[in-house]
Formats: sequence, structure tokens, C-alpha cells
Amino acid sequence: MRRFSTAALVAAALGAVATAVPAQAYGGQRPLGITDCTATVCHFDVPPGTYDVLVLLGGEAASSTSVTGETRRALLPETAVAAGERVSRSFTVDVRTPEGEPTGPDGTPGLDLRLGGTAPALADIRVTPARHTRQIFLVGDSTVCDQPGDPYSGWGQQLPGYLRKGLSVANYADSGESTVSYLADTRLWATVRPRIRPGDLVLIQLAHNDKTTDEATYRANLETLVAGAREKGGEPVLVTPIVRRWFNADGTLDNDTALLVNGLGVNHPGVIRSVAAAHDVPLIDLTAKTKALVESLGVEASKALYLYNEKRDNTHTSAHGATVYAGLVRDELVARHLVPQGLVRVG
Repeated sequence: MRRFSTAALVAAALGAVATAVPAQAYGGQRPLGITDCTATVCHFDVPPGTYDVLVLLGGEAASSTSVTGETRRALLPETAVAAGERVSRSFTVDVRTPEGEPTGPDGTPGLDLRLGGTAPALADIRVTPARHTRQIFLVGDSTVCDQPGDPYSGWGQQLPGYLRKGLSVANYADSGESTVSYLADTRLWATVRPRIRPGDLVLIQLAHNDKTTDEATYRANLETLVAGAREKGGEPVLVTPIVRRWFNADGTLDNDTALLVNGLGVNHPGVIRSVAAAHDVPLIDLTAKTKALVESLGVEASKALYLYNEKRDNTHTSAHGATVYAGLVRDELVARHLVPQGLVRVG
């Protein structure tokens, strides 16, 4: 970790913001900064949009700080700073209403950030409208969404913590949705599609709730989502669903429940792979990735990825599991050249 003197870092980091975004960019109002924070909470009265956030971390004592925002979204992983030092970090955040699940409550207007970590210390902060940002739209279910309360967390809720300034996550995943309901509800695909801009990524992971969807309909729905994203200039990415933690006696997950084969015999991951191949769509095979990981951990250790200990839940992930699975998605985005290496955080 490269460190600078406090005076030099403050002058360079905050001076650059002041140069790039003058006060009149806020309609004549003062810049948004540390005066909008109390203790470990910052609130900024901004309209919906995409914002760059620059934080200056550290204090007189050694510190370790993480940042979450809006509906429990991870935005910056825990960052350790030595006593008397300051470290600058930046990220880009999507602000909208509703701020979490698209069919959920509106939440608090504006941008809310919260400091966490073992010893949080914020020296300064600046929030400015983002000017050159690529969006990653997420279309999914409860295993992906911004879950409103502990102990639940979707992998899409943790993905922003792996991204740097210039790339933001617009998480439109929603609990309980299938391909059928996602296309039918005007708060979902009909809201997402008009917001897609050329160059944006649209990650699609829908399968867990397609329990009664026949194969022809499931395939057609995926094709509709792919075509809709492309018509707006976006790049669709098909994502196979995370596995359910249902072991066979031999310690494998090779059963219908674990691998999301529905009661009609529709193999959801198989159909997704087929659609991706037929329409030349990038594929993130999260089923294969999570299957390999869960099996390698085994029956006991894999419980920590899910909410088995808390809820006897083998479908939904803990914050730890969601973070691990978001890391798999990050790795695939880079490996498939969908996102530049320089725009992701490692570790």
C-alpha cells in the first residue's frame, strides 16, 4: 500500500476534486463533504443518479475502515491505515428510488454511506456527479439482490466492493422473481431496459424461481432479455445460478435440487448455456464455479457460505458467502475481458 504525507494527500486528492467539479456544479450550493457526516454515517441530499465518492481514511491512531451504502451495499472493503497516515480511496455508486429491491420500499432519499470496520476513521470525503461511468445492471432474484436485512446478502450486494471508480453496479435483482415475473412486472425489466446505455453490461441470473416454467418458455424469456439489452446498445451476460447446498451421500452436489433442475425436468443451467452458445452471449458459469467451491469445502465448511447455521437455509447466502461468490463474478468479468483489470479491486 503506497502512503503519502497527510498534507500532500489532502491537497492532491481534494484539490483535484475541486478542480474537476466546481461549486456551481451543485447549483451554487457548497460541495458535498465531511460536514454531511455525523459519527459513522454520512447523508448527502442528491437526486437519483451516479456519483463518484472520494474518501480519505485514517487518523491519529491506527484504523481499519470499510464503507457500505444505501441498502447495505458493500462499496469499499476494510482498509487498514497506520497511525498518523492517510489513505485515499474512491468508488462510484448508483443512487435511485427504490434504493434497494425494485419492488421494495423507497428507502431514504439521497445517498447514505456508513462507516464500518474494526476501527473506522474518516478524515475527509467528497461526493461529485459521475461523468464517465459504465454501469453493470443486475437482473436476478434473491440470491443476487440488495437484501434489506441481516443475515441475508445477495452476491450483487457485495459486487460493488470489488469495483473502482468509473464502474458502478445498478442492482435490479428482486426477491422471488422468475423469468416470467421479471418480464411481466413494470418495475423490473420495463424499468431497467430504458436505462441501459451503449457499453453497459447487463448480467442476467434468473432460475431459482422458475420452478413451473417449461423449457420453451424459459428459453424464450432469456432470449427476450438478451435481445432487449442488445437493442439498447448494452452487452448482455448470461449467468448460471448459484447452487443450492444440497449434498448427496457421497459428498457431491449432483442432484436436481442442488443444480436447479425444476419439477418439469428443465435443467436451468443447461438451458442458459445453450442460449449463450446459440446467440453468442458471454457466459459466467456460476453454477459450475459454486459447485466446485462448495464440494471442495465439504458438508461442514460450506455451511458458512449459506444461512444454514442461522436459518437452515441452503439457498440464500450469508454476507461471507455473497462476498465470496461476488469475487467469482469479478474474476470472470476480468477473465472474459468484459471489465478491465484496472477497474477491479483484488482481495
